[in-house]
Amino acid sequence: MVEVSGLTKYYGDLCAIQDVSFAVQRGEILGFLGPNGAGKTTTMRIITGFMPANQGTVKVENFDVQTQSREVRKRIGYLPENPPVYSHMTVSSYLEFVARIKGVPKKQVRGSLERVLQKCSLTEVASRLIGHLSKGYRQRVGLAQALIHDPPVLILDEPTIGLDPRQIIEIRSLIKELAGDRTVILSTHILPEVSQVCTKVVIINDGRVVVEKNLKELTQGVTLEEVFLRYISRENGEKELENQRPLS
Repeated sequence: MVEVSGLTKYYGDLCAIQDVSFAVQRGEILGFLGPNGAGKTTTMRIITGFMPANQGTVKVENFDVQTQSREVRKRIGYLPENPPVYSHMTVSSYLEFVARIKGVPKKQVRGSLERVLQKCSLTEVASRLIGHLSKGYRQRVGLAQALIHDPPVLILDEPTIGLDPRQIIEIRSLIKELAGDRTVILSTHILPEVSQVCTKVVIINDGRVVVEKNLKELTQGVTLEEVFLRYISRENGEKELENQRPLS
């Protein structure tokens, strides 16, 4: 469903990610896990076509994100860390606007709107201004805009950051419900989020993938926190050792 191969991205002389590769199958919820600054958001932006990679490829349902960008965008719903909502619009008018931008046929806009309002529990606030909603509801509006064109792939970048505990539980439950036939990539640095929601884990550190495994296989007899710290520490230890070696 989503195949990422050899992604490398430079910002000037800074290498943000290097040789990032992983795959996600239909129905899987992949936890893309790493500390802040590890390269998670850069990878998500490349997968969704918001920026190009210097090297590597991304294929979504066998369409290449660089050469077939329009086809890829039709198949992806993207919730960035800061949801792209307009505070001066009502929930309904904003979602109708997004539906038109994303190419939902005119005759299907009303049905698509009702579907995401119900799925994201927004029916009661449909006529309210987005700027008057709580952060939790604004996050739901962000999810709704990602779902309005009914994409088979959903990319979520830190979807619960800044929410209170009750809102976090609600959003996590919604993400589980959204999976099913969809492929979901959940980028986060919050370990409990991955443990409770995901079926597969990719850990990235300092721009490199350090592990890619099924969650159950990865956490046999240990917690995800122990696994995470082990791989991050191992990676850092190997880099420190490399830096200490004398030049030949």
